[in-house]
Amino acid sequence: MRFLRTIRLDSSDESVFPTAARSGEWAVSGAFAFADADPAVLAGKERQAFTNGFLGTESFGWSTLAIVSEIERADYEAVVVALAGHFVARYGAPDLAAALPAARAEADFAASLCEHKVNTLIAVERSFGDSGIVERFRAIKPPREPAHARIWQIVEAEDA
Repeated sequence: MRFLRTIRLDSSDESVFPTAARSGEWAVSGAFAFADADPAVLAGKERQAFTNGFLGTESFGWSTLAIVSEIERADYEAVVVALAGHFVARYGAPDLAAALPAARAEADFAASLCEHKVNTLIAVERSFGDSGIVERFRAIKPPREPAHARIWQIVEAEDA
């Protein structure tokens, strides 16, 4: 089974999000974190998390990018339980049993984004629409050719 995992290509997530996810955490969309947000007052690092963040399921910090990875069934179930616990602790779900269906739905949605090859980078763009939060996901494919020119080469020296 495939699932999203956070990835860092540089340290910028530490500067742009209220809390940055660690690289390698299992990740979900995290749009639920903004279900009650007022678009008029969402600003700064919180707005950045809303606009472009995936939610790590260990630190519950944010990541700009996620990568498609293989996940074992036991790890997937652990993600569901962690999310359910987060829903109880942070969002007021009455108990774990009540939170599990919503957590499973969130995890299932994240898994549905993983139809791409393993190691494909995924980015999200979120906005507020007339009927709520609108998410657009895109796969980032590496360029076929290097993005830079070769600036040196190894040349065998001739004995003089």
